[in-house]
Amino acid sequence: MHTKYHRLITAEALQSRFSPTALEIIIAANLGQDALRGQIGHDEFHFDSNAFAASREYIERNRALIRLALEGGDGTSAQKAFGRLTHTAQDFYAHSNYVTRWLARFPDNGWPPPEEIDPFDGSLLDGPGLRSGKLYYPLEALSFIPFLKKIVLPLLPRDSHAWMNLDTPEQGPKFPYAIAAAIKRTRYEYEETIRSLSDEMVLLFCR
Repeated sequence: MHTKYHRLITAEALQSRFSPTALEIIIAANLGQDALRGQIGHDEFHFDSNAFAASREYIERNRALIRLALEGGDGTSAQKAFGRLTHTAQDFYAHSNYVTRWLARFPDNGWPPPEEIDPFDGSLLDGPGLRSGKLYYPLEALSFIPFLKKIVLPLLPRDSHAWMNLDTPEQGPKFPYAIAAAIKRTRYEYEETIRSLSDEMVLLFCR
């Protein structure tokens, strides 16, 4: 997703759980995943190119880093790890066909409201039809330039990130479902992260 939407999702999901200072640290680390160094050679940061196992492992690796940092009294490093974790979790719904497959159960004129999406449907999460957009460089990079997108898009395969992503409202009516699912998933990741932490560690994490 584009930066403004990662910020929106993270703030909406977590503003009641973290102090303003902690939330800004988390958001900055979340947005940092979209820096150039995180775009090339790091499919696991974004659930790109069908890197589902690697992305899930990346989430759990950062969760482990959160606990390790808190055990050492380092709340800031824990918050940064959580920011990285949330970025990856949020991108799953924008970069995969999960939303498309969930909506396929309903008639086109009978979609439920976006806030009703279930982001944890096991038949979709573990089903053989789950796919995420592949990055076909160098053409893929040109598709991020607005005035070139219309020229480049027809040259890219339909399983490319450029075709599959739900990163912005311009991608159509499925975009609000990706936002709603990502908000729910971000709250889940918070609850999952603090579940085994002591009260003192949670306080350090959130302040």
